[in-house]
Amino acid sequence: MIRALYAKARETALLMVGVPSYAAYRQHMAERHPDHAPMDERAFFRDRQEARYGSKGGGRCC
Repeated sequence: MIRALYAKARETALLMVGVPSYAAYRQHMAERHPDHAPMDERAFFRDRQEARYGSKGGGRCC
């Protein structure tokens, strides 16, 4: 039970700082979109970073 609580707290903390859960994405894809191939972990992380911060220098302050 403590391990499950720790895992959930860790996942929550990572989501709070903008690190998405690849495992949750894979589970979602398997359950909701079984006919689509999921992105690999590297492509998933890049996609989430671009969605959060934009691409082509859109997040620069200077």
